[in-house]
Amino acid sequence: MSWRSLVVEVDAAAAEPLSEALLARGAAATSVEDAAAGTRAERPVFDEPGAAQALWARVRLRALVPADIDPGVLLRNAAAEAGVPAGLGFALEPVADEDWVRRTQSQFEPIRISARLWIVPSWHAAPDPGAIHLVLDPGRAFGTGSHATTRACLRWLERRVFPGARVLDYGCGSGILTIAAVKLGAGEAVGVDIDPEALAAARENAALNRAPARFLDAHAPLDFSADLVVANILANPLEVLAPLLAGHCRSGGRIALAGLLEAQGERVARAYAPWFEIAASDPDEGWIALEGTRR
Repeated sequence: MSWRSLVVEVDAAAAEPLSEALLARGAAATSVEDAAAGTRAERPVFDEPGAAQALWARVRLRALVPADIDPGVLLRNAAAEAGVPAGLGFALEPVADEDWVRRTQSQFEPIRISARLWIVPSWHAAPDPGAIHLVLDPGRAFGTGSHATTRACLRWLERRVFPGARVLDYGCGSGILTIAAVKLGAGEAVGVDIDPEALAAARENAALNRAPARFLDAHAPLDFSADLVVANILANPLEVLAPLLAGHCRSGGRIALAGLLEAQGERVARAYAPWFEIAASDPDEGWIALEGTRR
């Protein structure tokens, strides 16, 4: 198969969500570097993965794309999913043939979420046999666990899921949060998404994890009252969804809202204030989560 490298320059905060969206829509791999690389303004950093992006205002994102995919369409759809402003310019660079399967797999290592929760690609051995492992490969839907918002939701579920809990994951993407809820002891977990590709990926991932969860199209009727509601989406849809999500959370139940930049937290909190007592988490890489208790 022939490949090309799609190159786009974006704000550093947009790099991770845009990377995940590109991977979900067909890119085989992504990489990020200082947009000023090769100039006198370059800021080389030698630290843990991701630490450099905190120091770079702009980054150059490269995505390995099959030659039969229209790069303009791919970037436009990925940018819309990641909440990145439309109209990004891009460049294409030729790529020499290589063992891309092995190279792509080498970029994805197990991710430790907490002392007892890991995300593990299917080609890796479990790092901690005594931990809970979410087997998940990068694929067709958002949510590989590498993004701060996904990690925050997973930690929230670990704290809040109790035996037999009913959990609603709205905007489920890859199904990672729904699957985690089941593995953490939920009695029933339902994932909802508007994207048929995401729902197909979520069902495949649930089967891979032997997690009995339901996944529904957002247009389908939803007769479900949850003890815990989690929605890792974006600020604007979260505001619009406030009455709907409140209606599916029982009195005394809890909600977690993520996919929010720090500056967006206050206005989203106001949208949920009629139904929930809302508090914000500490920022993580510029992102925050909100947690609320249903009145």
